Amino acid sequence: MGGNRWRNMYYLTGLPGWMRFGYSPGWVGRSPTGMPPGAQYLTQTGQIPQFASWMQQQAPAQAPMGMPAMPKEQEISMLESQAKMLGDQLEQIKKRLEELRK
Repeated sequence: MGGNRWRNMYYLTGLPGWMRFGYSPGWVGRSPTGMPPGAQYLTQTGQIPQFASWMQQQAPAQAPMGMPAMPKEQEISMLESQAKMLGDQLEQIKKRLEELRK
């Protein structure tokens, strides 16, 4: 089962590594740009947007794997608590900025 550990990022984004990061680690040192020959061709000819849209069309449509739907009241209370937490964090950041500016 070796060699399958790093496929998760591809399946999450739908993009190969060279499109996400601008280079492919396996090609560093072998290619002037660090990308495989096919990727170099796509970047030099400006065909990356077409390739990206083609890749998205090839990806199977999957249902989002989020939390199951929750009752409206529970979602409201969760969002209110998140808003309060973010407000508290923002206040702490502002306080720290004032301390540093003194």
